[in-house]
Amino acid sequence: MIQTLFAFAGAAIVVALVPGPSTAVIVRQSVTGGRRAGVAAMLGNETGVVLWGLAAAFGLTALLLASRIAYDAIRIAGAVFLVWMGVRALWSARRRPATQPGETGERAVPVSRWRAYRMGLLTNAANPKAGVFAVSFLPQFVPHGAPVLPVLVVLSLVWALIDMVWYLSLIWLAGRAGRALGRPAVRRRLEQVSGVVLVGLGLRLAAESR
Repeated sequence: MIQTLFAFAGAAIVVALVPGPSTAVIVRQSVTGGRRAGVAAMLGNETGVVLWGLAAAFGLTALLLASRIAYDAIRIAGAVFLVWMGVRALWSARRRPATQPGETGERAVPVSRWRAYRMGLLTNAANPKAGVFAVSFLPQFVPHGAPVLPVLVVLSLVWALIDMVWYLSLIWLAGRAGRALGRPAVRRRLEQVSGVVLVGLGLRLAAESR
């Protein structure tokens, strides 16, 4: 089992380093709302990871592989959600003033942590590829003869913990660069970039099949 955990951890690290919708949302929340908002979005995303893992353990995500309608429904809903967030980011960038209160020593209004958490959770939950990944990736690391359900639950938690370490490093970096990122011109540009990325990810998800 120890060898299995090490092998799985190595694979999960590689997967965590691949950027996707969750990365874009967590970084955006960290930049616009600060570290606390970024951590909240990250916790929401990891809740989704654990839920997908548990669904794989109980065989529920197998429905995504068996039912094209279920897969496409989640895929289109996820694409619409990502495009909506991207459009909101672009609209926010357009409306952002040339100067902000933060430049005169006044802090900007913080982002609701519950809202950031929901954003992270919904971004992960609305991605059917996460479910397909869970049901096709996790079972490969179940040792022969081991109880499937407990092992899959443990692997799901390890997957979430590795994700957390990676995203916390991104959030920390965003916090370290907070003063530079807080400049109005820089924040407007970041909003534009994150908006374009989210719209692009949403359109790609809508156009892709299994």
